[in-house]
Amino acid sequence: MGTLSLDQLNRALIERQMLRERANQSALATIEHLFGIQAQEPKSPYVGLWTRLNDFQPNELEDLLTTREAVRMLLMRGTIHLVSARDALGLRPHMQLRLDRELQSGPFAGRLRGLDFDEIAAAGREILDETPQGTADAGKQLKQRWPDREHTVLGNALRNKLALVQLPPRGLWHSSGRAVCTTVENWLGRPQNAMDKEELVLRYLRAFGPATVMDAQQWSGLTKLAETFAALRPRLATFRNEEGKELFDLPDAPRPDPDTPVPVRLLPEFDNILLAHADRRRVIADDRLGVVIGGRPTVLVDGYVVATWAITKERRITVDYIDQLDRSRQKAVAEECDRLQDWID
Repeated sequence: MGTLSLDQLNRALIERQMLRERANQSALATIEHLFGIQAQEPKSPYVGLWTRLNDFQPNELEDLLTTREAVRMLLMRGTIHLVSARDALGLRPHMQLRLDRELQSGPFAGRLRGLDFDEIAAAGREILDETPQGTADAGKQLKQRWPDREHTVLGNALRNKLALVQLPPRGLWHSSGRAVCTTVENWLGRPQNAMDKEELVLRYLRAFGPATVMDAQQWSGLTKLAETFAALRPRLATFRNEEGKELFDLPDAPRPDPDTPVPVRLLPEFDNILLAHADRRRVIADDRLGVVIGGRPTVLVDGYVVATWAITKERRITVDYIDQLDRSRQKAVAEECDRLQDWID
């Protein structure tokens, strides 16, 4: 069992996240390879795909959303993700336990106490499948049946109990709108069908490995994955990190040399490369996690976060450096910003 350095873990992650070299493949194939793209900010998946793909154009993702080949919905860590229709149906059942726990212990728990959540979900499903709308709007209709409860709180219960898809134009590049929802079953015309948990772990490792059990749990929001890793152990390669923690990986997955050159890359808000591990030092130092929590787009230089970027009201890209970079690296950052600027314009 070999030891993998932080730089080795960095290069493996960069490679699997398609950040060493832009790929020539479809947006749908990329979304599935990445096992979902964090989409809390509606337009961030477009930048996430631009930074990974050659010749990506926004209308390709818009078409996936409007033809129902990809959807935006609440998934990993209880946050909005962009996933393929197939993965939406396979992943969402695994998230239900966490979302149920949020109703029991989250910020609205006290105001929901005493309610039959299954009864609320059934009533909400009928409303949202007949007329897609915001969860708060559906909550106003539920309030007619539960007049002693706040409509926003009832709507939040629907958000957790039902597998809701945010419908276009929400999430489109050239236009947008508020979050109007219906159930994933109604939108896709198919029932949920939970993927095997072993497949879930293998696909996580393909996109984010090598990783510990705790890393996989951080990415997914699931618990008790140690049993799944134990079942998979004969099929996996194992390593240690520099702290001695056990790492699991697919035997044939790429683990590049730690000195492999990596170009400058611009990442959107909450990119999963920054959120998919319990120990995120393979790409961002602990004292910089605030920029992720604050939802600031980041700049990778030599594979690590060294700056943040933003688009001004005048639609110009600006960079705020965390590290002092030499002139050649600053030039490389400026050139990548120019490429994004041209694409946005």
